[in-house]
Amino acid sequence: MGSLTSIYVFACVFLSILWNNIQPTVENKITANYSGHLLTEVPKNIPVHTHILDLSHNSISEITNFRFTSLSDLQVLNLSHNLITELDFSAFMFNQDLEYLDLSHNNIWTAYCQLLARLRHLDLSFNKFTVLPICQEFGIMFHLEYLGLSAMMIRRSDFRYVAHLQLDTVFLTLEDFSLYEPLSLTALNTRSLHIVFATNQNFNFSLLYDGMSTSEKLKIVNLRYTLSHKDFPSPSLELQKKIKTTDLTLDTVDLEWTVILQIFLLVWDSSVEHLTVRNLIFRGPVVELTEYKHVPLLRSLEQLLSLGSSMKALTLERVRNKLYYFNQEILYRQFSEMNIDSLTIHDACMPHMLCPKKRSSFQYINFSRNALTDELFQNCDTLANLKILILHRNKFESLSKVSFMTSRMKSLRYLDMSSNLLRNSRAEGRCQWADSLAELDLSSNQLTEAVFECLPANINKVDLQNNQIANVPKGITELHSLQELNLASNRLADLPGCRAFTGLEILNIERNLILTPSADFFETCPSVKELQAGQNPFKCSCELQDFLRLERQSGGKLSGWPEAYVCKYPEDLSGTQLKDFHLTELACNTTLLLVTALLLTLVLVAVVAFPCIYLDVPWYVRMLWQWTQTKRRAWHDCPEERETALQFHAFISYSERDSLWVKNELIPNLEKGEGCIQLCQHERNFIPGKSIVENIINCIEKSYKSIFVLSPNFVQSEWCHYELYFAHHKLFSENSNSLILILLEPIPPYVIPARYHKLKALMAKRTYLEWPKERSKHALFWANLRAAVNIKLPTSFETDEEQSDVTSTSSITQCLIK
Repeated sequence: MGSLTSIYVFACVFLSILWNNIQPTVENKITANYSGHLLTEVPKNIPVHTHILDLSHNSISEITNFRFTSLSDLQVLNLSHNLITELDFSAFMFNQDLEYLDLSHNNIWTAYCQLLARLRHLDLSFNKFTVLPICQEFGIMFHLEYLGLSAMMIRRSDFRYVAHLQLDTVFLTLEDFSLYEPLSLTALNTRSLHIVFATNQNFNFSLLYDGMSTSEKLKIVNLRYTLSHKDFPSPSLELQKKIKTTDLTLDTVDLEWTVILQIFLLVWDSSVEHLTVRNLIFRGPVVELTEYKHVPLLRSLEQLLSLGSSMKALTLERVRNKLYYFNQEILYRQFSEMNIDSLTIHDACMPHMLCPKKRSSFQYINFSRNALTDELFQNCDTLANLKILILHRNKFESLSKVSFMTSRMKSLRYLDMSSNLLRNSRAEGRCQWADSLAELDLSSNQLTEAVFECLPANINKVDLQNNQIANVPKGITELHSLQELNLASNRLADLPGCRAFTGLEILNIERNLILTPSADFFETCPSVKELQAGQNPFKCSCELQDFLRLERQSGGKLSGWPEAYVCKYPEDLSGTQLKDFHLTELACNTTLLLVTALLLTLVLVAVVAFPCIYLDVPWYVRMLWQWTQTKRRAWHDCPEERETALQFHAFISYSERDSLWVKNELIPNLEKGEGCIQLCQHERNFIPGKSIVENIINCIEKSYKSIFVLSPNFVQSEWCHYELYFAHHKLFSENSNSLILILLEPIPPYVIPARYHKLKALMAKRTYLEWPKERSKHALFWANLRAAVNIKLPTSFETDEEQSDVTSTSSITQCLIK
């Protein structure tokens, strides 16, 4: 038993999987489209499993019996708009699944029948049949719903084979029509009847009368009657009892006004509920109906209007007249006094309409595309039942007058004033609307922001798109009931606030001039559920970052995101979607940017300051500045000394703590004997009145060599550091070998300060004389030193005189402390 259960379960699963794989193949029908391919015959390479075949708009003139034999799955075949002259239904005998066959707009004049049992739609309209091509086989096509036929005459016996069929639509084209036997159409059993009459013939009104007795929905095209209204064929007395039509459409009508009025009286007194007349041209005088003779059945117009009828809606579209002048009041009065629910007069060049004399039943009025002005329905109290009023594309100018027009329409819910010439200014005074008005369309006018002072207090929906509104003023009357506001295609530069629209749920502000929308919109408009702000010239900059953050937090409230939100400026970002525009937080946060820049500056200063302090860079800068200033003063004050000759063999730089060795050993040993060496010592040769730095520089420049007595005391002396710096500067500026280093005592490296890096470099790269402790080596030391500084100095009077002056003032410089 368990094994059988397992097999059953497996079989069920297998069949389920198989069905799921097969079903999409059945639903996805194969279509072969050869429409407009300039074919002259049915192609041979049509896929065998084609379900839908379109061969329309070609030049096919013949259908052979074997071209469709292989298409056993064919369900839809369209052969319309070809050149076929003969039709043999046996060509489709193997297409048992065929349900839709369209052979309209050909030149077929004869047909040979064959049963197509599953056919639902058969269209033979707009062909050249003399009589209706209804075969006996049509009578057993029980699935047939749509039947399109064409003929030049209709007889009572023509419909005998299809009289028992329950058809949905019968479509008749009657070109070059010559004969109609009355009551022929009444044999049909169809819900909808559509008749296209010949365009160049007088209409046979028996078709209208019989059509109204045949179907619920009747449409007749090309009602043209050029004969006098006196020859107009009146309906029979029994017609009123037989009329079935509830929806009547008359298209392309060209009749005298009197004939139109008589047809209208017939319709008014019938079961017709909806009457639509399109492309109407009326001729002849427009006068009172009582001036003409009518059949007894037709009552006077006033009686009919007072009694009412079954008619609920009258629609007139694209109405023109061939009269230069007629009494318009007669026409307007006939329309205004109709006891119907809906009245549409569209595109009729109508300049005015009268207010009904008594309380009207109108609930819907559409007077769009006319020439109506502000005078319409002023002080009209009889439209209290009106709920919808459409005055699109007229010539209204004053919004204030429009509001007063509605003030007495106590039931008005919807008003369409779009595409007019409306303006509003404070000079027009206050507006007074109907309290019941809930929806107002003021789009495509010339309104400015002053319109917000003239909106109904209880309005729910307002359309103000395509106007000239630049902002929403503050301090306007609060519209607590407003739920939807359309401000698209205006001149707004930012999102409006909701201080006056606390209940706003939908806002459309597309196609304005918004560059950077406010980011606090949803905070000021908490009730908004949908914001349409796309197609604006967004400027992708830091100011837009807050709006992008708003989009992420809105939870899908931005309609059209992201396709409708594209950068316009700057040009290099034009076309970029806002979702792809990103800037770092640092680039847009000024405070963060300043803090970051300050921190980086402090770090840079610290990085630069540390080595500067460690290497004593400020000291070197100061010394360079002093040396430059000294040279500049010397250049300006003593131009005769610019090319000063050497006066000394050597300048001695030493620490005051080593002065005993200098005075007792160095100076005596170098200056004794013939050809004595002339040494420059600060105690003897510094000139009073000059700065120390200037004296140091002068002495170094007037000396052939600079002798530095190095010891631990030397590196502790600030002035020795000055002298070493200026001597080293001369070494590089004059490219001379003028430095002589004497190591009086060994100097441990840790004793030398960091700023003495030049001294370290000199001691590492240059040979220096080390003062020997053994007395036996002193003679050689002095000989080497004397040889290093010995040079023949130029002698002059000025030099001797300066030497004598310096010697006499040596006592003054004793106060110098190194």
